[in-house]
Amino acid sequence: MIEAVPDLLIAPIVRAALAEDLGRAGDVTAQACIPADADLACTFGARRAGVVAGLACARLALAELDPHAVFEPRVSDGDVVAPGTVLAAVRGNARAVLTAERTALNLLGRLCGVATLTREYVDAVAGTRARITDTRKTTPGLRALEKYAVRCGGGVNHRFGLDDAILIKDNHVAACGSVGEAVRRAKAFAGHLMKVEVEVDSLDQLHEALTERPDVIMLDNFSLADLAEAVRITAGRVVLEASGGVTLETVRAIAETGVDVISVGALTHSAKVLDIGLDAV
Repeated sequence: MIEAVPDLLIAPIVRAALAEDLGRAGDVTAQACIPADADLACTFGARRAGVVAGLACARLALAELDPHAVFEPRVSDGDVVAPGTVLAAVRGNARAVLTAERTALNLLGRLCGVATLTREYVDAVAGTRARITDTRKTTPGLRALEKYAVRCGGGVNHRFGLDDAILIKDNHVAACGSVGEAVRRAKAFAGHLMKVEVEVDSLDQLHEALTERPDVIMLDNFSLADLAEAVRITAGRVVLEASGGVTLETVRAIAETGVDVISVGALTHSAKVLDIGLDAV
């Protein structure tokens, strides 16, 4: 079972999205066309195959505008669905349902898209030891939700923010003078529960990093041959993460080199929204 994001964290995002859409006067179309006391029953339906994520966003969008509305999920986050699958049935005040529609669909479609793309990557490396992980290349304000969607798709999460772990990148190395010096400073700073990862861009830097014993080494834009050599050199002494320009076409070959983790920024920065509709019944 996928651990859900608490409503406490989702509600402010939903409220902000609704406020952005409502503007200064609210939904003037609904006010003009729909009686204030009218009810409406609708279903959220998938128009394309995909992986579900974000049902709580749709539920909370409706609840913000009609606390008495009924939201009945027909599937669960993480489920793979075919075109035409009903994701949830809703019934409530008609104005509220129609006003919440776009916010609910924007968030639900976005998160389902992330989960669906993640599942494609996870399936592509099936049978290897590699795990697919995300990055911090997320939509501002939506990081917790997008990383949840990655988990719904079968991936794992990298850092949530700058305070999760120490990740030494190329510019940190440049500022410190060398990979070894950067790792030494990081390990002196880190508490016993904080991991240290360092990015390297060559086998020479890999050797230098290994002498300082970081927890994780990121192999940035390595060739397949160099990835395989890095796996041979480290011999399981450290977690190896492959990163840089990973695509669905290349990820299988990268996984087959024996790396432990493959980080894919595209999971969140390039996921296509899954087409979901809200239709009256």
